[in-house]
Amino acid sequence: MTTPPSQAIELVLITGMSGSGKSVALTALEDVGFYCVDNLPPELLEPFIALEHSHRTDKVAIAMDVRSAASLPGLPQRLAALQRHPGRQVNLTILFLDANTDTLVRRFSETRRLHPLSLKTSHDQRRALTDAIEHERELLAELHELALVMDTSLIRPAQLRSQIKDMLGATHSPLTLVFESFAFKRGVPMDADFMFDVRMLPNPHYEPELKALSGRDAPVAQYLADQPEVAQMREQIMAFLRHWLPQMLRDHRSYVTVAIGCTGGQHRSVYLVEQLAQAFGAEWSTRVRHREANGWPQPPAAAENTSA
Repeated sequence: MTTPPSQAIELVLITGMSGSGKSVALTALEDVGFYCVDNLPPELLEPFIALEHSHRTDKVAIAMDVRSAASLPGLPQRLAALQRHPGRQVNLTILFLDANTDTLVRRFSETRRLHPLSLKTSHDQRRALTDAIEHERELLAELHELALVMDTSLIRPAQLRSQIKDMLGATHSPLTLVFESFAFKRGVPMDADFMFDVRMLPNPHYEPELKALSGRDAPVAQYLADQPEVAQMREQIMAFLRHWLPQMLRDHRSYVTVAIGCTGGQHRSVYLVEQLAQAFGAEWSTRVRHREANGWPQPPAAAENTSA
């Protein structure tokens, strides 16, 4: 009798900083059909996947974080061994949720929850919390280097859920490009692989009829398209990416975030993100995020729906 082919398991490992939104991410994956487990000890990873393989489960999401601090050093080796197993095909995505320290401190203060690494006996709770967060970054540094990193500092839970679902739709492409606009005045995105500052370009903010519009609106797009400096910036960014993206693909990168920043994240950065996503969409899987706008992330096709 012929043995049926082994069923592949899509495994998403969610990790990252405490307070960065891992529970929100796990819920989002559950909504799209993943079998989800929170706080699984790394020692149980292989037997758990073997069990789910016997149950013919094809989509599994597991949250692991600093609550298993003693076992974290061996986790990368366990993950590598899992992917080498001759009897199973495991398609692994490691998702690392991060946020800046001030945001994490605020979130813990608002919820009045104790950080997993905090000292309960400390008299200076804020200092103890900050120290715990920095210690956590050190413990998770190796996983951070292996993962797709998402900065949740400035996004709401509903936006994070949308972004998680959008990302998973592209995980099987050889390389996915995320083009993200942002405002420097609100801080830089921590998850960017490449970051370009376009604040030196002509600013539609100072044109009264354009000030209230965005870079996705036709009048703003036309204004910027007429500026030689904008076209020069676009071409130089495209040349840079076209040179280095094949190198990153050969280095087994699967997700690259390109952040474009201007002062307010409304006009110049938005326009260039839409232009770049359209230019690269024919040869790469692309996604668009406008950090300062409601409802992102959006597919690049949304750029066609400009309003007057």
